[in-house]
Order: sequence, then structure tokens, then C-alpha cells
Amino acid sequence: MRISDKHNKIIQAAIKVFAQKGFFSARISDIAKKAKVADGTIYLYFNNKYDILISIFEEEIGKIIVEVKRLIDQEEDPRKMLEIFAMEHMRMIKDRRNLAEVLQMELRQSNKFMKEYRNTKFIEYIDIVSMIIHKGQKMSIFRKDVMPGVAKRAMFGALDETARLWILSPDNQYTIEEAAKQISMIFLGGIEQNNS
Repeated sequence: MRISDKHNKIIQAAIKVFAQKGFFSARISDIAKKAKVADGTIYLYFNNKYDILISIFEEEIGKIIVEVKRLIDQEEDPRKMLEIFAMEHMRMIKDRRNLAEVLQMELRQSNKFMKEYRNTKFIEYIDIVSMIIHKGQKMSIFRKDVMPGVAKRAMFGALDETARLWILSPDNQYTIEEAAKQISMIFLGGIEQNNS
């Protein structure tokens, strides 16, 4: 097994363990057992449990960024680009529920993480929205008075809160796809130029 394979195996095991037990209750030995490696092997790749959490965030969000950018690059219309961003974000929640639970719940509960981690991948991720808004403003599709830095957080906030409720609620009244379409529609209604 190559080094990168073992590293990834530990990351994937940690996602499952953190989702099932919670970050604070999970032990390195739980992750090692799930990854089918010796406890000491974990420390060859990570300093501690906190380091694993940061690696999950950096690496998994990094993969999502690559995929979202690939899909957006195939589209010219900024309205469609925002719809793609919303849909892909919500699909990730549905398709990778364990990862979604870790990103949604555990990261928020770790004050150390929120204070000390610079969130570079998270900023890169939501900057995709501000880039799309800039593009739409240059094309006179989106209103010029919309501040992309505020709008990106507003859109992410709506997606994030809807995703959180979807994860926590076993009886959802809407599908993840319906939620993504609704959020896109509401958001676009607020930022599109009124050409009437």
C-alpha cells in the first residue's frame, strides 16, 4: 500500500468515525480500527485528532472545489453557474452524508478549529460564488449594487442552513434537489437586473 493510499484510508475512516461518534468522543484507536491500521500508524501521517479534522476539511473541500469549477467552466450563463453551485453543494450533502455531518456539526463545535484554522479552502469555495456574481455584473445580468462579498456569504448561508436541517431531520418535506432549485430561484430573484 502506497503512503498516499494509507493517508486517504485514514481520512475516510475518520470521516465515518467522527460522523458516528462525534469529534470529541472519537478516539485515535477508533479511527485506526475503522482504517484497519495500528494506532501508531495514524501518528506517521497526523499529529493528533485535530490535525485529522483539518486534513478532512482541506482535502475533501479541495475535491469539491475541483468538481464544482469543472462543471461551472462548461457554462457561460452566470445564472446557470449559480444553479450548478447550489445543486452540487446540496448533492454533496446527500451523496456524502458522513462528510456532510462532519463539516456541518463537528467543525462548528470545535472552537479551537474555528479560532485557529484560517479556512483557506472554505474561502476558496465560497469565492466561486463571488466570481460568478462579478461575471454576471460585467455582463449586466446581475445588479451592480450587489456586493459579491456579502452575496457569497448570503447564498452559502442559505445552502448551509438548509443542508443542516436536511441532515438533522429524518422526515424531509422536500428533496435536496428541490431545496437547491428554491434557493437558486430566491437568490437570483434578488440579484438579477430588472430589465422591464
